[in-house]
Amino acid sequence: MQTAIITGGAGGMGLATAKILGRDHRVVIADVNQERLDAAVAELTALGVDAEAVVSDITDRASVDDLMMRGNATGELRAVVHTAGVSPQMGKPEFIVRINALGTINVAESALAVATEGFALVNVASIAGHTAPGFLVSKRRNRLAFTDPERLVKRMTAAANLGPKSLKAGFAYSLSKQFVIWYSEQMAARFGAKGARVLSVSPGSFDTTMGQLEKKSGSERLLLAAALKRFGKPEEMAELLAFCASDKAGYLTGIDILNDGGTKAGMDFATTLKIARG
Repeated sequence: MQTAIITGGAGGMGLATAKILGRDHRVVIADVNQERLDAAVAELTALGVDAEAVVSDITDRASVDDLMMRGNATGELRAVVHTAGVSPQMGKPEFIVRINALGTINVAESALAVATEGFALVNVASIAGHTAPGFLVSKRRNRLAFTDPERLVKRMTAAANLGPKSLKAGFAYSLSKQFVIWYSEQMAARFGAKGARVLSVSPGSFDTTMGQLEKKSGSERLLLAAALKRFGKPEEMAELLAFCASDKAGYLTGIDILNDGGTKAGMDFATTLKIARG
């Protein structure tokens, strides 16, 4: 049976994706918390899913390499869905950048090393990546991903820290998710050389533990702009992630898919100002 790895697979959209991919894949779910992983494996096993849990720190390349090795133990690793990440309420700018940006680099480079024909890597970005402050976005800085990832972390963190104290974590999140979108596009040719795919998917406001936590950062106010006046369901995101990872999306690569309930479409100047004012 083919295998799929889901980072951040112990809960939220990661676990929801594991339930779908687990219908016809062995799934390896990764997280930093063993107790959450054990509970998720029990839930998946009860559904008849062949599931394995691996404690993995995506900021540690050796840890990620071990995860890929475990996932590819049978030589049939076909997909990695990278949902692991943190949001503004979960830490300071450097922590956010290190998890979201450096973590994505580690997952992508490690996945590329084992990718074969038909393989797919699906990275989770965010609508925040589409709305990152233009004056803080730097493609030159982003290119450090290929030469000096640690310097990238330092420079992106420094850029986020240019903002007011109350916005620094939000800026770090936006810049790190903009990076995920850009980096996924840039990696497409390298994956394509192996007959493999890589793309990103950007969720808007979703009803997950992280999504509920980010109400403090104004995620609920985004519904003022949304065409669908509700939070998305984890299962709605999971269906898209699973499709993107499947052979059905075999020609889909090097692109970001925005799954935000029509939020960006409704971001005119007046609505954006209203959201900013709270």
